[in-house]
Amino acid sequence: MDFFEQTGKVAIGSRLRMLTDKVTEDAANIYQLYNIDMQPKWFPVFYSLSQGEEKTITELAKTIGHSHPSVSKIIGEMLKKGYVKESKDTADGRRNVISLTDAGQEVAYKIKDQLIDVDAAIEELSAQTQNKLWEAIGEWEFLLEQKTLLRRVMEKKKERDSAKVEIVAYKPEYQEVFRALNVEWISTYFEMEESDYKALDNPKSYILDQGGHILVALYEGEPLGVCALIKMNDEEYDFELAKMAVSPKAQGKNIGFLLASAIVEKARSLGAAKIYLESNTILKPAINLYHKLGFKKVAGKPTPYTRCNIQMELVIK
Repeated sequence: MDFFEQTGKVAIGSRLRMLTDKVTEDAANIYQLYNIDMQPKWFPVFYSLSQGEEKTITELAKTIGHSHPSVSKIIGEMLKKGYVKESKDTADGRRNVISLTDAGQEVAYKIKDQLIDVDAAIEELSAQTQNKLWEAIGEWEFLLEQKTLLRRVMEKKKERDSAKVEIVAYKPEYQEVFRALNVEWISTYFEMEESDYKALDNPKSYILDQGGHILVALYEGEPLGVCALIKMNDEEYDFELAKMAVSPKAQGKNIGFLLASAIVEKARSLGAAKIYLESNTILKPAINLYHKLGFKKVAGKPTPYTRCNIQMELVIK
């Protein structure tokens, strides 16, 4: 077990597989001990059928938590062994149901003593441990059902990547990347418009000199995301969140959320009460991000962009 002491919990799959192999090997020998001709992998299907109710393969798969192809394969093996039979459902002739044969029923009777002894052995084993494996497995299954291990690892990766992101104020040296990132995403989905050129070609005069701000996201020092806070001459809104763009190679690193959050905080520090934005519903990740930040859809205002089909606001509290 030195290997697992070195690797730690990251090798949990390999360690569980080794434990499963050990238990499965013992299970095969236990069946021999009781003179029962059974493969360990058949047991969930066999036990479900031994409770007396015939079932379809789909019902069996749902009952034991296996895939349909897996159960279908097991049923095929048990059919060859003569332990199960397949017949038409008397209530619905379109369905085939599986049930135990007389030979299968004999095994179900013989296996009772084995199950009693196995249960007692497991109880004895559990009593010798500080941690109750059976209960722990149930807890793990429940928690992984709520959120998979993959999803949990993705979140940890995002957290680690986020720690490498630094949000900084715009400098003239970032004008080229500010323009390039926005042109890239706009051109991917839409066409560049006159208002785009005004803001991207002259960010200083169009945004900064008018009381606006631009933030840049650096990932390990490289500028990979930008976002602007444009001052609005509007009685209802103080600023517009606009020109947010993230490099495709930075997707999944939480840069969009960090940028937008920083822009909102910037507006709050400036005493803003409401932020406005315009977007398009085809940009589902962006719309989801805005909802996550608390933006709500509002009735349309006159817009210079033909691509705009949704307008949103954030009331800063």
